[in-house]
Amino acid sequence: MNHFDHHFAEQFGSRWPALKEALQCDGDKTPFCTGYGPAYYMDTASVFAACALVQPEGGTILDACAAPGGKSLVLASRMGPTSTLIANELSSDRRRRLSDVLDTHLAPENRARVRVSGFDAAAAGGRASERDRFAAILLDAPCGSERHVLADPKALDQWSPARVRFLAQRQWALLSSAFLMLMDGGCLVYATCALSSEENDGPIARLVKKYGDRVVLDSIDMEAGQERSLYGVQTLPDRASGAGPSYVCRLTKAPGR
Repeated sequence: MNHFDHHFAEQFGSRWPALKEALQCDGDKTPFCTGYGPAYYMDTASVFAACALVQPEGGTILDACAAPGGKSLVLASRMGPTSTLIANELSSDRRRRLSDVLDTHLAPENRARVRVSGFDAAAAGGRASERDRFAAILLDAPCGSERHVLADPKALDQWSPARVRFLAQRQWALLSSAFLMLMDGGCLVYATCALSSEENDGPIARLVKKYGDRVVLDSIDMEAGQERSLYGVQTLPDRASGAGPSYVCRLTKAPGR
């Protein structure tokens, strides 16, 4: 048994062979239509994650790690008429793809209220100018992407548990920064396409430990095949008709004393 199988067999037990088989099949894809241009195809679990964000009327919304752009399309299509969206992506190559997706699938009047940026979302919360800036934040964090690992023999051969630990640390940096950038009373959705609880509930547990009752966890209504974890909702393809993997946790930032 390789490192990858051993790691996830320990987490999922006898379920792992069926889950692994489901991950190796073609994923679920659904057309998302904004009412302008062609449909954009993405995993139904991705649509669920973006729809989980409670977007207030007015104010600025942040999609912190926005490429390739599907979730930004969902957010933009659900924005109120006085809201704006910042679709942020650190990688310049991925940022170009993000801009192309927005240009292709958003009507000009909606596209005008979406700005593409390229700042490091993990560092921005450390700047006083960025504190309490956003009315709502979606953080779809870079993650293990095990479905892609299984599809790439080289990536599978090079995989080690250290990858999970490294990603969890990056996710914590992004999440803690996003929490600082969120206004009091604002909604934050943390999402991944990872399997590991270390990347999913793990960063949320650290946030709760650090900020205590300022982190108000919100329950999310589940759809067919989804499962609850300690803090969020997980979609795994062996039980969700091929959708996922996806993890979604929603929280509100309570005012400080």
